[in-house]
Amino acid sequence: MPISHEPVTLAHIQQASKRIGDRVVTTPLLYAPRLSELCQREVYLKCENLQRTGAFKLRGALNKVLSIAEHGGAMTGVITASSGNHGQAVAYAAALVGLPCTVVVPENVLAIKEQAILGYGAQVIRCGTTSSERIELAERIAAEKNLKFVPPYDDPFIVAGQGTVGLEIAEQLPDAAAVIVPVGGGGLLSGVATAIKSLLPNAAVYGAEPALANDTYLSRQQGRPVDIGATSTIADGLRTSHPGEFTFPIVQKYVDDIVLVSEEEIKAALTTLLETSKLLVEPSGCTSAAAALKLPELKPNEDKGPVVCVLSGGNVELSTVAELILGR
Repeated sequence: MPISHEPVTLAHIQQASKRIGDRVVTTPLLYAPRLSELCQREVYLKCENLQRTGAFKLRGALNKVLSIAEHGGAMTGVITASSGNHGQAVAYAAALVGLPCTVVVPENVLAIKEQAILGYGAQVIRCGTTSSERIELAERIAAEKNLKFVPPYDDPFIVAGQGTVGLEIAEQLPDAAAVIVPVGGGGLLSGVATAIKSLLPNAAVYGAEPALANDTYLSRQQGRPVDIGATSTIADGLRTSHPGEFTFPIVQKYVDDIVLVSEEEIKAALTTLLETSKLLVEPSGCTSAAAALKLPELKPNEDKGPVVCVLSGGNVELSTVAELILGR
């Protein structure tokens, strides 16, 4: 499927904000005393784990699905590929406008995410373990059954929708010195980076990526998208095999650096957020806090102003949380 190469601008993100309106929550930005102490600077948490459907993905999915509904045309529904959170968001958005929805998920999809997708009335198809396998199947079914494909990240409407997180951060904390964003395919990171660099040009933007799923880190090193195949990181929402064709150039342009975090660092961040901030965050969303804890070592000469960690989602089974904490 051809991908638009028209850049996403602040105006597109502002338009997305108007389109999705009160259908999404303006999530709180909370001060984190313990993380601030550990990071040696003020740390704030952008709580997308408290978003409707439990993750930031609703923003981009709504922007895309509502734009599809606005333009109409002959189609029989929508289809997407997702490890879980994006699928929930598209299912929710499709139900909102009365469109049938199909979600292609990995064979090892978390039960809590699959049940949520089914709960919004969507059909689920299991396929493989990599994002490439899921997307390929979803695009093929879309062509065969006259469905509109809703990309998980590689789309200007998706990026613009996710960028509304950045709009809110800039309004909530205009003196932010750094913003840290989890990165999988790059939809959230590219959207937030576009907004932050437009509104707070002196703020640094970092991507937080699992060391076991370091496709964006390696791609930036080599100057082109790199495919790493399947990964087993506990951050299931970040198990993309390669960065997006559309999102990667934006990440290259606006993102200052990618911070890699280990599985143990993700687990430690999850525990710290739960114990000290009383927030339940899925492993993918914990990567930003894990990266913040490394900034004193990695960026010792950086401006010590406030840092914002985007907690991208909170869809995690309690049994998994217990296993991660006890298994540390």
